[in-house]
Amino acid sequence: MKRVEVKLNLEAVAPLLDAIKAAADELQPTLAVTPQVPDLEEEFAEDWRQELLQNQRSDLDILLSLFGTDFFITGVVPLDATNSEPILRACSAVRLWMRAHSLTAVSDEALETGQMPLLETTEGQRRAFAAYVFLGTLQELIVQHLDPTELE
Repeated sequence: MKRVEVKLNLEAVAPLLDAIKAAADELQPTLAVTPQVPDLEEEFAEDWRQELLQNQRSDLDILLSLFGTDFFITGVVPLDATNSEPILRACSAVRLWMRAHSLTAVSDEALETGQMPLLETTEGQRRAFAAYVFLGTLQELIVQHLDPTELE
C-alpha cells in the first residue's frame, strides 16, 4: 500500500491546528452542509441525518488524530489509502464551515487563489484563512499522490 509522509514545520502548523480544532468542535453537533433530504418519511430522514453526522464526526476524529503526540514529536503526518478518503471529507467539512462562519468577509476569488488582502482582515480571519489554505493543500496532496479507492 502506498504511503505518503508529509513533514511539517511545527511552529507554522500549531496555530492552524487551533483554528481547525475549533471548527471541528463546532461541527460536532451539526453537519457542515445541510443535506437535501428527499421526500421520505421523517423518521427515515432523521436517521439518515444522524448517520451523516456520525460519519462526519468519525472523519473529523481521523483528521485530528493526524496531529497527536507523534506529530508533535516528529512533525510528520502519515497519509495512506486507509485514511485518505476520511481526511478528504473532514478537510472539506472544516473548510466549508470556515467559509460559512469565519471567512464570510473573504471573497471567493481570494479563497480560490490563496491570496487574501491582509490589511483588511482580523487576526482570527487570517488564522482561519491560513488553516483553510493548509487543509486545501493537504487535500491536493492526497488527490495527487494517493488513490482513496486503492483498497477497493
